[in-house]
Amino acid sequence: MIPIVFLHVPKTAGQTVHNELVRVVGGAEFTSPVRVTAQAIDGRQMPDGYRLYSGHIDWIELPRLPSDRFVFTILRDPRERIASFYLYMCKLAKEAKQDELEDPQNVGKRMALNLSADDYFFGGTEDWHHFVRSMYDNFYCSYFATRKMNGWSALQALSQEDRVTKALQGLDSLSAVYSIDNLAQLEMDVASRYGVSIRVAGNYFNTGGHHKNEARWPKLCALFEKDQSIARLEAFAALDQMLLEHVFRHKASTVVEDIPVIAP
Repeated sequence: MIPIVFLHVPKTAGQTVHNELVRVVGGAEFTSPVRVTAQAIDGRQMPDGYRLYSGHIDWIELPRLPSDRFVFTILRDPRERIASFYLYMCKLAKEAKQDELEDPQNVGKRMALNLSADDYFFGGTEDWHHFVRSMYDNFYCSYFATRKMNGWSALQALSQEDRVTKALQGLDSLSAVYSIDNLAQLEMDVASRYGVSIRVAGNYFNTGGHHKNEARWPKLCALFEKDQSIARLEAFAALDQMLLEHVFRHKASTVVEDIPVIAP
């Protein structure tokens, strides 16, 4: 079976897609157990022998997989992704037990619970600042430029234009890029390639308690006490927005011309 690689950016309807793809490949035994970077097996994010690789994983090992692999990602409005990620962290933090919050791996949840929105994004120690920037600051550009989940710091010496260009070059390695608003195209592509029907369009698993089409960004903005915090957070989405405009609108771009462009 042609391997499937789903590069799952957090809060882009990925759990729904993952569940359907597990069924397509024949079940969990054919699915890589590495769902996040910390679960790497012998240092490998993409261990040999699986039909499906899906998760919040680095993808520097992609060339080791068969050349006919089907590699894709899903993108959404970057401001909505930021807001959805933060609000979901807040929800999980409120539901967690105190001993769970003390686990170092749950520092993001703990800080979401204990800090105001302003301080969560723009306060704290240098280590916390690095965490926030890595997870929220133009994450699409960092992930696709460096092929790593925690790639933000590696791009800081580059100009904004060069960051977007490198991200576009990274996306050029994928088979397809989908908008969260047009997952029907993914359904058709999977049916065409694998002869199996999936249901992912409008079928969201982790909505975080929000209505399916409810905007998250206004909810996040309402939590800020300082107006300048909203403007500062807008900058965390600016380069990603430029990237999306190239991928989904500028079909003549020489960098992404080989990517099947799926219009939102």
